[in-house]
Amino acid sequence: MGRFTSFDGTEIHYHTWGDIGRGIPVVLQHGFIADGRTNWEGNGIVRALTAAGHTVIAPDARGHGQSGKPHDPAVYGESNMARDLQALFDHLQLSAVNLVGYSMGAIIALLTAIADQRVRRLVVGGVGAGIIELGGVDTRAIPNDLLAEALLAEDPGAIKHPGAAGFRLFADAMNADRRALAAQAQSVHAEPIPVDQIQVPALVLAGEQDPLAERPQVLAGALPLGELVVVPGDHMSALRQPAFVEALLRFLA
Repeated sequence: MGRFTSFDGTEIHYHTWGDIGRGIPVVLQHGFIADGRTNWEGNGIVRALTAAGHTVIAPDARGHGQSGKPHDPAVYGESNMARDLQALFDHLQLSAVNLVGYSMGAIIALLTAIADQRVRRLVVGGVGAGIIELGGVDTRAIPNDLLAEALLAEDPGAIKHPGAAGFRLFADAMNADRRALAAQAQSVHAEPIPVDQIQVPALVLAGEQDPLAERPQVLAGALPLGELVVVPGDHMSALRQPAFVEALLRFLA
């Protein structure tokens, strides 16, 4: 594990497994509220990747895990997190990466793949048509203003939106900085993402019951070299499905 100071002074923490100097590492970008270990190690994905011979790097996004947690919404947004990811590549002197992102991390990964030619293969999970139609996470399922309110609510029992209530429970279970998370919820990316510029092989992985990844074929079809795999599960459980790991390993082999 290690840390570095990103472009605006925010400290970014990252986890590593394996020899970074060997081969093309797999960089795993987690989703909202989670962190590099919770999203990927606890689900057995890191273990499966390292067993297949991959070196793995998993950063904690700003506001998450052990990274810096400013409370100003202006320093958040997936565009800034994509700049953190590129700064990580620079810090570790990586010349090529295979990049995997889930949910919020998928938006970060897409923006990074557009901006940085070091990305050789791309996997995005937990997202669907919202990327094309809204420019980011599908806020039609959980409006970001309600999500921010839920994170800041003094009484979690008063939260009426079931999806927002679920994320609040997750934040409490993670002992997260809810003000930092609310700042990100207020700053989610909502501009067109030119995915047609991504000229590397790309895999879209979506849970068949995931309300945040509806119509994933729309996203896969917009990626020039995109393919789609649908696995069992919803937004939280799809990552734990054997089919998810199998598709990931096949694509990165």
